Amino acid sequence: MNPTVEPISLGHLALAFLPVLIVLVIQIRWALPVRSTAYGIVRMLLQLLLVGYVLVYLFESENAWIVCAVIIVMITISSWIALRPIAEQRPRLYLMTAAAIGMGGIPCLFLATEFVLDLTPWYEPRYLIPLAGMVFANAMNTVSIAAERHTNEITRGQDQKSARRVAFGAALIPLVNSLFAVGLVSLPGMMTGQVLAGISPLIAARYQILVMCILFGSSGIAAACYLHWCRPRHLASPRPPGSR
Repeated sequence: MNPTVEPISLGHLALAFLPVLIVLVIQIRWALPVRSTAYGIVRMLLQLLLVGYVLVYLFESENAWIVCAVIIVMITISSWIALRPIAEQRPRLYLMTAAAIGMGGIPCLFLATEFVLDLTPWYEPRYLIPLAGMVFANAMNTVSIAAERHTNEITRGQDQKSARRVAFGAALIPLVNSLFAVGLVSLPGMMTGQVLAGISPLIAARYQILVMCILFGSSGIAAACYLHWCRPRHLASPRPPGSR
């Protein structure tokens, strides 16, 4: 196979918005608010166009310091987003979240790039940045589920060990489901992209196995670190019923 990707013209790309318009029309006809949906679509367009230009610059620069700065930004933003389900966020809780995501993601990235892919140089942006994005995004979602569930269990009066066990089990559900579904229900983004680019499906499957392993490992480790470091005194104290 010749690994090439045919570019999509803007006119053809516009056709992809037809299903989106159908959903918007349904929302309008059923008297549902469309402002957030429209805002999300516009934001998606701007973000993807912007990240396209940024990635072109990063891939051409091949600067280790810039790549490290991008990874730090990823961890910083993902840590802030992960704590959105928590009503009251404290600086120490944010630091624990950032440390947990970094502890789960960075070693797994190092394992993948240094020993599995054997990249030269180690900071090869074309590989490291997309892998880092997938790793930190999945770790963010897993820690977010763990944090929200842990807070609820503590609020209900559960002890720390019981709350930690329940929260960790809940956080692993999407990860385990993805392991069951991959290849049968879904072809993940990385494998789909490589197949569309003309890469042999057998080679694409190996890359996807690598991705699934580091996503599961990094997300599970990040959630475990957060729950291990988190203690009830670090969380917002639940308000008694009827209090203002």
